[in-house]
Amino acid sequence: MLTRRIGGAELEVIVADITTLSVDAIVNAANTSLLGGGGVDGAIHRAAGPDLVAECRMLHGCKTGHAKITKGYRLRAAHVIHTVGPVWNGGTLGEDDLLASCYRRSMGLCGKHRLTSVAFPAISTGIFRFPADRAADIAVRTTVEGLSAAPSVTRVVFCCFAEPNAKLHAEALARHPGPCA
Repeated sequence: MLTRRIGGAELEVIVADITTLSVDAIVNAANTSLLGGGGVDGAIHRAAGPDLVAECRMLHGCKTGHAKITKGYRLRAAHVIHTVGPVWNGGTLGEDDLLASCYRRSMGLCGKHRLTSVAFPAISTGIFRFPADRAADIAVRTTVEGLSAAPSVTRVVFCCFAEPNAKLHAEALARHPGPCA
């Protein structure tokens, strides 16, 4: 849909099933238990198989705005980065900062594990009701800022399940300063 090069990384927006992507890591919009749920979380757990749940049990959950990494098991991705996005409560409870933290910490894990490619879903925009346009701006801005903490990352995919979210991410990416690829 849209591809841009910013610094040493290629950033792209696509509409796809994140569980089918061949990247070093896919990011899971998880709940605090990390044991599976609905939406992207449920799809990732189903595709990865029961070993993912077993490893997640060993992590003892995850706080909102934080991230943890596991193996990808039956996924094409070698790793899953689980991050817990905020539930939207009108924007007065630090939701923007918590969502930005999800992207920042996920990029930090990419850097720590020397991953070269990562795919993000539209975190918190489903049942957590975060406004999709606002979330797209935060996702693009924070991910680009996070590239400095993850110099090994050369490819970032914003993988949206539906066209309207992809359009918002593409618009946010197009607005971001930097030369077009």
